[in-house]
This record gives sequence, C-alpha cells and structure tokens, in this order.
Amino acid sequence: MKKGILLIALIATLFLTGCESEADRVSHNLSQQADNFNVVRQITVINCIEGDVLFQMTGKMSITADTADNQLEIIVEDENGNYKKHFIGLSDNVTYVVEDLDINNVSKYKYTLNYNPKMWIPVDVETID
Repeated sequence: MKKGILLIALIATLFLTGCESEADRVSHNLSQQADNFNVVRQITVINCIEGDVLFQMTGKMSITADTADNQLEIIVEDENGNYKKHFIGLSDNVTYVVEDLDINNVSKYKYTLNYNPKMWIPVDVETID
C-alpha cells in the first residue's frame, strides 16, 4: 500500500513539474540573468503624492523586495567587480519602477546552474563577463 502511495506521489510531482509555461521559463531566466549581474537595470523611486522622482540608480544590480521590512535591498556590481548593498525604504506613498535596459537574449528552453565558487575548494575560477 505504501509503495502505491509513493508511486502516485512521484507521478503527481513529475506531472506538476512539467506544467511550467513558456512565460514562466523566460521570466525565471531573465530574473536569473539580472541576479547574476548580467543585465543593466534602472530603478526609479517615486513619491506618489507629489509625483517627484526621489531616487534613481542605473547599473548591474540584483533587487529584492523585502516586504517584512518594507524596503528594497539592492546589490550593485561596480566596474571593478566590487559589490555594494543599498536599502530603499518604502511607504504607502512611495513606489518604484525597475527597467531592464539591456536587450536580453535568454533561452526559454534551458536553465543555467550557478555555483558559488567559494563552496568548491580548491578550484580556480575564471569569470567571464
């Protein structure tokens, strides 16, 4: 009986995994490219009451919306390969827009698996930008 339940659960998992749409795959790949600092993005923070631009940043960045702290966490890579982390507080009257400025040619059919090179010791890593 347990083997039958396990087999049904395995088949259901495989079936549900295959239900990903083309848009989901492309969205995942675009997000991964941006989070790996391969895409130039521009973020604009806007005061909705006054209609004023409060803040604008352009560069290769990974952006995470932290809803628990009501802020954006932005990690930016500079031209020397150094990283900096910035925080933008959000409120009821402050919103933001993120634009991808690069034309992204990502495959909708394949994924890239990225490992943290510090986890593999000893390994020499060659970075390609």
